[in-house]
Amino acid sequence: MKRKLLVAKGTFAAMRGAERDLIRNLPALARIFDLTMATLQPSHELKDCARKSGIRLLSVDPAWYPDGGALTTILNSDLKSSYRAWRRVGGLKEAIVEADAIHLVSGDGSLALIRYIPKKKPFHLHMLEPHRGLHEDILHLDVKGEPKRNIGMTRLALTKARRDDRKIIAGFLKRPLSRINGNSSYSAEQIREVYKCEAGFIHPSVDFGEYTPEATAEENEAWVDLDELPDPPWVTTIGHAAWVKGGWETITMLAGSGLGLVLVGGGEFEELEALRDYADVKGVKMWTPPRLSNLQLTGLMRRSVAVVSMAHGEPFGLTPIEAFAVGTPALFVDEGGFCDSIEDGVNGRLLPRDDMVAWNEALNEALDVDTRKRWAAAGRAKIEALNLSPDAHAARISAVIEDILSD
Repeated sequence: MKRKLLVAKGTFAAMRGAERDLIRNLPALARIFDLTMATLQPSHELKDCARKSGIRLLSVDPAWYPDGGALTTILNSDLKSSYRAWRRVGGLKEAIVEADAIHLVSGDGSLALIRYIPKKKPFHLHMLEPHRGLHEDILHLDVKGEPKRNIGMTRLALTKARRDDRKIIAGFLKRPLSRINGNSSYSAEQIREVYKCEAGFIHPSVDFGEYTPEATAEENEAWVDLDELPDPPWVTTIGHAAWVKGGWETITMLAGSGLGLVLVGGGEFEELEALRDYADVKGVKMWTPPRLSNLQLTGLMRRSVAVVSMAHGEPFGLTPIEAFAVGTPALFVDEGGFCDSIEDGVNGRLLPRDDMVAWNEALNEALDVDTRKRWAAAGRAKIEALNLSPDAHAARISAVIEDILSD
């Protein structure tokens, strides 16, 4: 008989890498466990996955959304409101009682669930990264990299929220049957530094059936619906319009290259407009598409000269391995979790942030047909070597759960 596992994540509103990765792995987890999924805000993609895989999906109506305002962050009001929202999820109390273990994925609204779980219930926290808004300054910079407000005052204002965050994790780690893992060697190191605890890591996954080396008929059909792309050639970067995702620096790097930029991930109107204005000044044609389906995103990457990122401190980054899978060159800054998947000059490039000469040389390499083929083969081999399939990911989660239960 399968063990009963309750998987939970606060919201799926953003539908960025963390959400896409969890949805990708749910069917594999359902093959191992009797699975229930709980969330405060399900996306269309999550609902569709649960329906197709026969996964019980628990949510709340109306859905909970983080407030996101400065005062809310200072007072840590989202923690209280998300806790109240978890209590309103129909069937959650019974699912917790019945579950052999809990698997919680971090994000907005997630950590409040910890208070709702009995102390002796086996519990795994997949913390993709510590709360960067509380423990780093990077999220308090505008799209140009300038402080949104006085950094010293911001740190002081967040004292209570930062203390609450550390208190939650300290309480979690005092549970007799608990484990915490990041999603890369880098994020595990950040968890250890912020929370002064032991942490391993479990990598995300990529599905070769979803990211194929050749375009499928379904992908081509989905691609037809896209319009207003910049004239080719272009590169693609994935991440919302914010300094932390490196969009401003990417435009700087592309100036004079003759390559356009497709920025996927959306963002605040003012920051998107600032990026567009800066791209115009630098002579870089830029397109910011609406929310894309996975098929459209795959087609976009496939048709790019390269997938690039100058993100700051990315915990893992799904984009490199997705680029490997479709055979598009991956050019990434030599920081954070990117170093777990990219081997410089073997399956892509890891480049110093401020070396514009190296970036432009890498762009020229990405245009070379033989280099693209060589990197694509090595990239897919890297995925195989790291064993990044959804089934392997689910098996790693299962091994952690079994280890906790053995205690």
